[in-house]
Amino acid sequence: MNGTDVGDVPEEQHGLRLLDYLRDVSGLTGAKEGCGMGECGSCTVVVDGRALTSCLVLVGQVLDADVRTVEGLEAAGHAALQEAFVARQAVQCGYCIPGVLNSCSALLDREADPDDDAIRRALDGNLCRCTGYNRFYDAVHDAACARRTAPAGADAGESS
Repeated sequence: MNGTDVGDVPEEQHGLRLLDYLRDVSGLTGAKEGCGMGECGSCTVVVDGRALTSCLVLVGQVLDADVRTVEGLEAAGHAALQEAFVARQAVQCGYCIPGVLNSCSALLDREADPDDDAIRRALDGNLCRCTGYNRFYDAVHDAACARRTAPAGADAGESS
């Protein structure tokens, strides 16, 4: 999880929703419970490179998977994305942002320079009641540009 081996998960926890495991067992509270039915995307995390709603995934389904939460974005090279969201004032109430950031980071891992249609598809299922979608698009474009122009091996989001 977030690049760290969590070891063996006790069998009695295999039936927990990943969201509950992250928040209640691991203390990673970035993923939020919104609808609890996989419709709002506020609990989105990245599992083996795919953005998934953690309220619909059981721990037993991801025992050997690479799970990334919003807490692991910087270490995964997505500081530029986080900084772009701040710079573009894409964070309003903030409730949806962990899920939105995870969906966008999974997109940027797949596509170095996504267009608006790719961003729209990546955000399908992430609801923002503040309707900051245009700023999300701008921030993703900024982050993609920063990542392309960063020196090899450097995180474009780190300031010097």
